[in-house]
Amino acid sequence: MKRKIEIVQTLLDSLPFIKKFYGDTIVIKYGGSAQINPALKESFAIDILMLTMIGIKPVIVHGGGKKITELLAKLKIETEFRDGVRVTSEKAIKIAEMVLSGDINKEIVHMLNEHSAKAIGISGKDGEFLKAKAKDGGKFGFTGEITEVNAEVVNNLINERFVPVIAPIASGEGVNHPGFNINADTAACEVAAAVKARRILFLTDTPGVLDNDKKLLNSLSKDEVKELIKDGTINGGMIPKVEAALYAVDKGVEKAHIIDGRVEHSILLELLTSDGIGTEIKA
Repeated sequence: MKRKIEIVQTLLDSLPFIKKFYGDTIVIKYGGSAQINPALKESFAIDILMLTMIGIKPVIVHGGGKKITELLAKLKIETEFRDGVRVTSEKAIKIAEMVLSGDINKEIVHMLNEHSAKAIGISGKDGEFLKAKAKDGGKFGFTGEITEVNAEVVNNLINERFVPVIAPIASGEGVNHPGFNINADTAACEVAAAVKARRILFLTDTPGVLDNDKKLLNSLSKDEVKELIKDGTINGGMIPKVEAALYAVDKGVEKAHIIDGRVEHSILLELLTSDGIGTEIKA
């Protein structure tokens, strides 16, 4: 009986959050171990199904840089990074699109549909959903930055109760343009702003933002984040994550969450429990 009471208490704890987010759109940047580990993939699919069943509208944006690099290596196409940004050659953009839109996207869609979440995969080229231009004037080849988001494409899918799964490949100008490879974090932010998402979640391979004693910081304001970057507490690979979170908040998303995708059911734990498990960043 005690165990049953604990289960009911857990459900009651989640009820205010279910009421709070009911009818809202939540964008999830899906990547890291959660996109690779079989148990975590299963957990992710169940979380997405649960969100749809309680009236929350998830939109998924995924990356796939590791798989792109692996295939480029197999094909003996050189991978180059400048200032931490992938340089996408004309050969590489074709591989990137094949991996992101053809391989990873359809794998995620199949996984969600197998768990009864009604998913449809698209890339930024579909319906010219994402338009882009060359990043920094072409310094990074066919790596682009988004100039326009046609929110109607995703909103139509949401209205038909589909879960959109988005590959970050964008359209370029002209019939023969091969398109642009877009950073998945950036794409997720732009999509979240365009569809007026209430929250954006970044699944990472870290617990969240940590202080100098390696303790999790549960909630941060924009000013606190900037100060932590300035004093070196936030450093290395966490900097682009928090910068993406700040960008999303600046664009009108209520809060951004950096959570540990290595924890099973991390999405539900962050959104539907009092304590959460990651770091939320707010205005």
